[in-house]
This record gives sequence, structure tokens and C-alpha cells, in this order.
Amino acid sequence: MGQSTSAAGNSTLNRRRSKSFSLRFPIESIKSDESKVIPDYTSYLPDECLALVFQFLNSGNRKRCALVCRRWMIIEGQNRYRLSLHARSDLLTSIPSLFSRFDSVTKLSLKCDRRSVSIGDEALIKISLRCRNLKRLKLRACRELTDVGMAAFAQNCKDLKIFSCGSCDFGAKGVKSVLDHCSKLEELSIKRLRGFTDVAPELIGPGVAASSLKSICFKELYNGQCFGPVIVGAKNLRSLKLFRCSGDWDKLLEEMAMKDHGVVEIHLERMQVSDIALAAISNCSSLEILHLVKTPECTNVGLAVIAEKCKLLRKLHIDGWKANLIGDVGLVAVARFCSQLQELVLIGVNPTTLSLGMLAAKCQNLERLALCGCDTFGDPELSCIAAKCPALRKLCIKNCPISDVGIENLANGCPGLTKVKIKKCRGVMEGCADWLRTVRPMLLVNADTVEPESNQEASNDDVGGLRDNGFEFPHLNSQIMAPSIASSSRNRSGYFKSRIGLFSGISLVACTSRRRASM
Repeated sequence: MGQSTSAAGNSTLNRRRSKSFSLRFPIESIKSDESKVIPDYTSYLPDECLALVFQFLNSGNRKRCALVCRRWMIIEGQNRYRLSLHARSDLLTSIPSLFSRFDSVTKLSLKCDRRSVSIGDEALIKISLRCRNLKRLKLRACRELTDVGMAAFAQNCKDLKIFSCGSCDFGAKGVKSVLDHCSKLEELSIKRLRGFTDVAPELIGPGVAASSLKSICFKELYNGQCFGPVIVGAKNLRSLKLFRCSGDWDKLLEEMAMKDHGVVEIHLERMQVSDIALAAISNCSSLEILHLVKTPECTNVGLAVIAEKCKLLRKLHIDGWKANLIGDVGLVAVARFCSQLQELVLIGVNPTTLSLGMLAAKCQNLERLALCGCDTFGDPELSCIAAKCPALRKLCIKNCPISDVGIENLANGCPGLTKVKIKKCRGVMEGCADWLRTVRPMLLVNADTVEPESNQEASNDDVGGLRDNGFEFPHLNSQIMAPSIASSSRNRSGYFKSRIGLFSGISLVACTSRRRASM
């Protein structure tokens, strides 16, 4: 017969277990801990301090904090000044409750996707009635808005300072309403509006915003010249940006420059402008930033005129589109007259050591230099920059015929250099970036270099069978440290052999497993 414990034995064992459990976890202590309630220390914070804490959180965390309690929700809503909404048509029913909670909004963004129906005039008017203190409005793809709704909005929100609209269907009259009623308007940005065909230029002016308007940006406007009086009439205009707007803009820029209101920044991209416009822009003696991007009618003559008269130029960006109309002649003029130049970006321009040497010698404050698609920028030009630009801090070279020799000369020059970016330069081999990091440990190097052809051929021969088996050979990144260029190639060959052995072992195991499965 098997052995078994008696009932008395079981009761004794249970008493011992309960006694030991009570000694380890006293029931009274558990009850006492549950009776203690941790106080809410945030209740002692004033509403202003709690609102200040919310301002350091991102949008997602603020939403989560609003769900903690009613007090947090009220404080978070009353102190939210920026709001971004999906401007679909169903937003109309949520406007009363939404803006009752967020009643202090000063920056509003209304965006709608292309497949949805956007809000109409009724919704925009309701928003304007509840946001009287609105300072900034951004409209994107709100195609149901008309000039009538924009006129009503402008009358209700007269304190607007920044207005930006894009891909909307209201026309120039809607923008004119904003200019006629918002006396504090400082920034105006209009992108991809189509309702400008039936408006005469003389009907649109800066309105009451003539004295406050400081920044104007027009992008992809078919009849953007109807806003010519706005540009000319802005008395304190500081920034003018024109992107891909049709028509001849030489005459309009001449009218603007005749008054010289103190324009500091001009950006022209894919515009029909010529040296006539550049000669007119040269009258803006306070010009500091100039962007000439893909303007094929601008030549060295216009750039030289600007350089001679605009001696305060700090930033110059030129995309010559490889037309060879801007080169050494214009850049030499910049070097002679613009001694305060700090940033120079050349795309599709072919400078040589002549202009680069003068820029390095005359522009001692040059800190940022970028060259992209410059066919004449090779090792001699890079060595010239390395030897004569002590203040250079950031250098970007993309798709230029430089090699490892130029990188080696760069390592010995430019003592103030902190960041280097090398992209799509076929002459710079893999391992050169690692060598540069070793020589200049404090230098941040961002490079996508190529592998030597000999190593590529060897790797293709050795690993050809692996690709047939479905394995892709791993690309070696530029993060492996190497003391020099010569030693890096040897290290790479050893690295390749080790990787090949690893993958061959994997393929062998795979073949063995398949063979066992078939058996």
C-alpha cells in the first residue's frame, strides 16, 4: 500500500504555512499601505506654471496630458496657440466645440488632401469669427474656398501677420481682400493658384499692407505679374522669392529696384530674367542674399554688375545649369568687391583656380562652400581651397572630378574645417573617407565613395557562385577605420575573404539541410 498523510497532519502543515506567510507578508501592513493615498503634487501648481510645462511637450504628449483630468484638458486647450487641422468638409460640424476648447489659437493650418472635399466659405467664416486674434493662416488644397469666403475672413481677422496659400481655387481677388484689410501683414506666400487670368494688374495693390509687408513669395503662378504693384508698392520689402512664374520679369524688377526700399534677399528660380534684371537688382545696395537658380539668360556681365554695387553680399547661390554663361569672370568680380561673402554655392558652374584663388584670398570670411556638377573642379582647385581658406568650416563636393590626391591635400589644410560631405565623386576611392577621419579625428566626414575596380573584379569572380544561390554580396560601408589608403585596400581584401567564407559555410549548411529533407 502507498503512503499518505493523515488529516491531522494536513491541518498541522497548513497552520505552519499560514504562519510563515503571515510573518513574511503581514496583512496589517498591506492594508495600511493601501490606505495611504499619494497626493497629487501638480494640484499645487498654478495654472500658468502647468501651461508652461505643456509648452515644452510635443503635440502627441500634449494630447495625452489632456486626457489625464478635466483641469489639465482646460489648461492645455487655453494655452495651445498653434493648431493644424485636416480641412475636410466634415470639419464644419466640429468647429463650435473645437474652437470653444482651443480659444487662444493664433497660428492655424488648414490642409486637405487631393481626394477629399475641402471646407467651404461657411466653415472659414465660422473659424474667423472664433479666432479674432489669428496671426498666421496657412491654406493647402482648400479647393472649395472662393473669393467671397476670403473677403469675409479678411474682414474678421484684421490682425493677420502671415498668410500662405497653395493649390487653392480662389483667385487674385481673395488675396487682394487680405491685402486691403490686414494692415499688419508681414509675409505673403502664394503658390499654385490658378484664378489670375481675368484680373488686370492695375486692380491689385498692396492696400493697407503697403507699410508692413516685408516678405513676398510667389511660386508657379501663371499670371503672377498681376501682383507687380504689390511688389513695387511694398515700402519695407526685405525678401522677394520668385519660383517658376511665367512671363518676362525684367521690367517688373526694374520698377521695384528703382525705389530701393532696402531689399536684403532675392531668390530667382527658373524665371525669365536676364542681365537687365540683374543690373536693376544691383541698385539694391543693401542686398545680402542672392539666389540665381537655372536662369539661362543671366551671364557674367550681370553678376559682375551686382558684385560691384552690392558689396554687402553674404550668401551667393548660383545654378548655372551647365550653360557656361557664368564662370571665372563673374566669380572674380565677386571676389574683388564682396569681401564679406560667407557662403558660396556653385551648381553647374565651372570655376578654376583663377577665380577660386581670388575668392580664397579676398573673402577671408568664407565659411561655407558647396560645389556640385562642376566639371573643372579637380584636385588643383581643391588644393587651392585647402591652402587659402583658413576660415572654411563646411565643405560639400558632389559629382566633381576630384581624387584621393585632393582629399589628402584637404587633410593638410583648412584648419577650421568641421564638416566635409563628398558625394558621387568617382575619383575618390573607398577607404579615403576613413583615412580622412583618422587624420582629422574632430572632422565630421559624410562620404559615399566607390570601390577600386581591381577589388570589384576580384569580388565578382570569387562570389559569383554565391549570387547564383540567392545570396547578395554585402556592400562594405565607409565606417571601417583604416590608417591609410594603401593599407585599407589590404584590409578590405581580408575582410572580403572572411565574408566569403562565412557565406560559403551558410550555403553548405543550406545544401545539407535540403539534402536531409529530401531523404
